[in-house]
Amino acid sequence: MSLDAAADVQEDQPIHRKSRKTEYNLVQVKGTWTRKPKNTPGENKKGRVSAAKIYECSRDNGIVWTVVSPIVFTYQVIQTKKLLDPSNDTLLLGHIRDHHQIQVLHSNSKPLKRFVVMDETVFNLYGGQVTNYFEARNVLYRILPLATTEENKSMDMVIKILDEVHKFGIDRRTEPIIAIGGGVCLDIVGLAASLYRRRTPYIRVPTTLLSYVDASVGAKTGVNFANCKNKLGGYIPPVAAFLDRSFIQTVPRRQISNGLAEMLKMALMKHRELFEILETQGSFLLDSKFQSCIGAASLDQTHAAAVSTRIAIETMLEELAPNLWEDDLDRLVDFGHLISPELEMVVLPALLHGEAVNIDMSLMVYVALEKGLLIEEEKCRIIRCMLALELPVWHQDCTLALVQKSLCERLKHCGGLVRMPLPVGIGHAEIFNDLDDKTLFHAFERWCDELNSGLPL
Repeated sequence: MSLDAAADVQEDQPIHRKSRKTEYNLVQVKGTWTRKPKNTPGENKKGRVSAAKIYECSRDNGIVWTVVSPIVFTYQVIQTKKLLDPSNDTLLLGHIRDHHQIQVLHSNSKPLKRFVVMDETVFNLYGGQVTNYFEARNVLYRILPLATTEENKSMDMVIKILDEVHKFGIDRRTEPIIAIGGGVCLDIVGLAASLYRRRTPYIRVPTTLLSYVDASVGAKTGVNFANCKNKLGGYIPPVAAFLDRSFIQTVPRRQISNGLAEMLKMALMKHRELFEILETQGSFLLDSKFQSCIGAASLDQTHAAAVSTRIAIETMLEELAPNLWEDDLDRLVDFGHLISPELEMVVLPALLHGEAVNIDMSLMVYVALEKGLLIEEEKCRIIRCMLALELPVWHQDCTLALVQKSLCERLKHCGGLVRMPLPVGIGHAEIFNDLDDKTLFHAFERWCDELNSGLPL
């Protein structure tokens, strides 16, 4: 059909008249919500006005109602000490912001009730303390230890948790589920809680450095599916995350290094001072396991654990809070997460999450160098810092084919754009969408030549 013929056909079609849209506020009086046209005189005096709106529009073929209903999540990230000391109220009441409600609970003779999921390894270390805490506080409790490993991160584990929650019985609004463990445990329990009764509140207690600075402070929940990392999940934040660095002292050294990768991510993306702390105090943080008073030889070392974790959390929250549901896909926190999900699943369980992230970051540093965003000296500083933090910077299974496949998947799921965060100097970053095959190939080739050979930088 010619363009002229198409135009003739269009002229014969009915024209939809542009109709007037009416905006309604929603006002509640004595338990009943009613629409009130915007600017109705005295509407605010007659009852409770919702933040939601309804827009009504008439068209030739019917009526359209558009509902705008803001969803506000309020959650707290609370640093504390001696979380499992029975004299510390935080584990039981720290998520409650209404002081009157806390007073009511203290005066209530009915015991509190809590369902707790603990990583199996963490249970062996701290299960006795958790039990003693609840016994001392006269709490009705059920502790469910589970092997929450990356290999077991599935819907089967979620259903297992939900079965036990259902048997135990909890109030879906006032008795939050508590997750105590690493990032995998927090992710699985978060998804289970969000499904139970359509949204049961839950609390995160991270016990690894990685979960302390990453998984505990965001809204994402999820499990692996179809051999893809976190393919199923949602965005339901906990009512609170309780952070106690003392848990980290029982974590193996490799797990400390694993968490340092996520801290380094935030340092490279947006905080030069954090990078310099990791660069100069990284070995001390590894040796002391983020326990500030252990082995500190200087004031800088004394404060290194507290300052570095605070900056890591603050920078993460800055990036997450305005984009909690990832409506904007240009995210600096995705640095290190372009190639790593594919690599991590391919070699599972050979690499920990942070290790896979660091290999990804290492390659992207070479991409940034190839694009002229970093200079040679900055590249060398970054790679030396990674090695000092005992993180892998190269892996034989991170092939060019895997990299290209990961980037193709990225294009598919990110609106046809690569959306690649890259460092522009140390402590600054931008999002790029113009990675060509030649740049990628040269960067990959140099990355392999320099880092696989083990030559000094």
